[in-house]
Amino acid sequence: MTHEIPVLEAGLHWGDDGKVRCGWHGGLPDYQHYHDTEWGFPVENDRRLFEKICLEGFQSGLSWLTILRKRENFRNAFADFDYHKMVLFSDEDVERLMQDKGIVRHRGKIKSAINNAGRAIDLINEKGSLAAYFWSFEPQSKDRPARFDLAAYKDNPFTEISTRISKDLKKRGWSFVGPTTVYAFMQAMGLVNDHLEGCYCRPVIERLRQDFVRPK
Repeated sequence: MTHEIPVLEAGLHWGDDGKVRCGWHGGLPDYQHYHDTEWGFPVENDRRLFEKICLEGFQSGLSWLTILRKRENFRNAFADFDYHKMVLFSDEDVERLMQDKGIVRHRGKIKSAINNAGRAIDLINEKGSLAAYFWSFEPQSKDRPARFDLAAYKDNPFTEISTRISKDLKKRGWSFVGPTTVYAFMQAMGLVNDHLEGCYCRPVIERLRQDFVRPK
């Protein structure tokens, strides 16, 4: 007796392990691992938050997969995204990074990451932590689509809240933090759960978000 495989909604993908996932990872092992173990998991660690917003800035105009596959090189090049070390980077460090074939060699983005290290320290001194700052913008249920499917995913490359964060960061001197960049950061760091309805990770993330203690 054969069983028909249910037809999946647009944007979903059957994995070889029988699990249904968001389809954007394309079945690529490293991308699927990122989808399953990182994307959307709530984060409160300041270094990880800073790393991610820097890498999202480097992603601008590129694909996240390109950045993901260079992430260890970025970590080595940028002192593991320790903002206290990065803020001390000199013009010589900029030139060193411009010669590093393992990262994205874009002078504006490199200088932006170094600048943002100083701005991150300023923000921590003011708010107590980057986590306290970013999580204070967490959207409420009324700000979210009633059902998060592929249409909702495509219709929300940025939001009113990511625009508000972007404007506030720019006012504080940050760069390469446009509304779309900020929303990608929010998706990845768990400030929203943008796994599609039907993805096996969606309820996992919901439980993690329910148990997550919001930093203050």
